[in-house]
Amino acid sequence: MLAAAGGAAGEEVSALPKFSQEKLERVTGLFNDEVTEGKIPGAIVFIEQAGKEIYFRCFGTRDAATGAPMTPDTIFALTSLTKPITNFAAMMLIDRGQMNLDDPIAKYIPAFTDVKVGEEVKVSDKPDHLDIVPPVRPPTIRDLMRQTSGITYDYIGGDLIRKVYKDANLFEGKFDNAVLANRIARLPLSRQPGSTWRYGHSTDVLGRVIEVVSGQSLYEFEKQNLFDPLGMHDTKFILTEAERARKARPLPTDNVLIVWEAERRAHPEWQSGGGGLFSTVTDYAQFLRMILGRGVLAGRRYLSENAFAEMTRDQIGPGSGVGRDFFYFPGDGFDYGLGFGIRVAPGNAVPPPPGSIGELKWDGGSGVYFGVDPKLQTIYMLFMQSWSQRGRIQPAAKKLIYDAVDE
Repeated sequence: MLAAAGGAAGEEVSALPKFSQEKLERVTGLFNDEVTEGKIPGAIVFIEQAGKEIYFRCFGTRDAATGAPMTPDTIFALTSLTKPITNFAAMMLIDRGQMNLDDPIAKYIPAFTDVKVGEEVKVSDKPDHLDIVPPVRPPTIRDLMRQTSGITYDYIGGDLIRKVYKDANLFEGKFDNAVLANRIARLPLSRQPGSTWRYGHSTDVLGRVIEVVSGQSLYEFEKQNLFDPLGMHDTKFILTEAERARKARPLPTDNVLIVWEAERRAHPEWQSGGGGLFSTVTDYAQFLRMILGRGVLAGRRYLSENAFAEMTRDQIGPGSGVGRDFFYFPGDGFDYGLGFGIRVAPGNAVPPPPGSIGELKWDGGSGVYFGVDPKLQTIYMLFMQSWSQRGRIQPAAKKLIYDAVDE
């Protein structure tokens, strides 16, 4: 059973470093303090090693206004933790031969045929301006999956490209993935395709590609091929009123998440592959177990070994030609695959950030974070709903988790 769940078996399990329950109580202390001090309303921490639950605690409330307690079935806005799922769904189509990584986006979304690049030109005696130039090559599916398409967000990049994105009113009126992708195609790319890791709407466009190739909505494809087989029945883009009652909510002072929630509810027709899913810790654990199992869970294979290896190898390291700038979010010691940050080195910090070479991770702006550590045969999740506190709490909690490993 453990092998099917992605864990090791027999002697391999017994040889794994063990977690100290006594030391894990420091994680409990951290989150109890955060809740008591009113910095977050609540959180859930989950750790599993070789298919065995090591730690699963709920802290505080899922809604500070009502006092409803945090429970294992609490539903969280995944924000960018949606991206690994969308990328995995796309890789399933690639694995089946229905599209290729190096196909141009325009093969599936014709509006990208005439896409241009906006290059900011600085002139000492005149205002900066944006030169609109042709791309050196067409942006591809691989570029969408590894965030090198040049598509950005309206809060990432230079002043001029951000202004273009803001002025475009991408979220005006009713729209779905088809409409949004066409709107994005009219905007200049912020970088030449393949030249720079730049976070943005790439995965939203990828969601539209999945729809075109599969002939289904993004949710229909993911439900049929991932959510239902994995038992992820609380993972979806739209919640019922009963499900909304189980949703974790940020503090009323967490204005960014308040705005995001309002925008999401205003556009129920948009299935955002980059950030629109809701899920629970128990649902997302199923996806991570399958990732730890290299595309296999409970005897079912979701990706071939070759496809999984391609998805989780470093796609932007030496020899790739991909640069990184101020907006490089994978972080110290991490490169990037096709939807996952990949630990490739200890990093430059002294001491280095905790973790293992080869670990996979990502996080979402709403305060959700996961790690998959093949060396330790471990998955872990830190789920809360806090934009303002996540950058402080996540690294502190991760350090305590790894400090609890008895080598």
